[in-house]
Amino acid sequence: MKPAFALVFFDVDSTLVTFEGVDWLADGNPEVRALTESAMNGRIPVEEVYGRRLDLIRPSRSRIEELAAEYQRRLLSDAEVVVAQLREAGVDVHLITGGIEQAVAPLAAKLGLAPRSLHAVRLQFDDAGEYVDFDRRSFLAKSGGKEIVLRDVRAQSHGRAAFVGDGMTDAEARNAVDLFIGFGGVTIRERVREVAEFYITEPRLSPILPLILKGDQ
Repeated sequence: MKPAFALVFFDVDSTLVTFEGVDWLADGNPEVRALTESAMNGRIPVEEVYGRRLDLIRPSRSRIEELAAEYQRRLLSDAEVVVAQLREAGVDVHLITGGIEQAVAPLAAKLGLAPRSLHAVRLQFDDAGEYVDFDRRSFLAKSGGKEIVLRDVRAQSHGRAAFVGDGMTDAEARNAVDLFIGFGGVTIRERVREVAEFYITEPRLSPILPLILKGDQ
């Protein structure tokens, strides 16, 4: 049976995995954590915090490799199964995140996704592996960036699309898809709950399957 949605986009941090990667890199730095929460709750534009957090952390290439391993260790318990079921049903699954491309790429591969299905922000390092900068051209490091990327992918595809995410940067892109599913299984954000067509509070992704595969009627 043809699925109700041809495309499903997932946020990564606090959606597919049980933590925020940038906060993990910061080793509990309260300033970084506060900036993350402000951005995720829509109080500060993403572009005002993105570079500032990275300048505070200055993560090395080796530290990003450690984060990549942590992402794989801390997947939601049913994330692999859910993504596999969607793909087996013919759904085109994408990851769309303001997270770091080099850290998320191994996770995408673990989920069986091709490089074209990962949309993230690439970091730049010097020859010694020290942090230099991030891709400042990336829409995903700016407010409204996820909507731009979503629309670009959809322009090259056909069929209905759904987006699953936990933060306001996700919710702000809801007009680019046919169904926005808020995810509160890691962190409940009331502003996201208010605008989501469906909102999940348990730490599992399986509740999305009936919506995606059979429709929301």
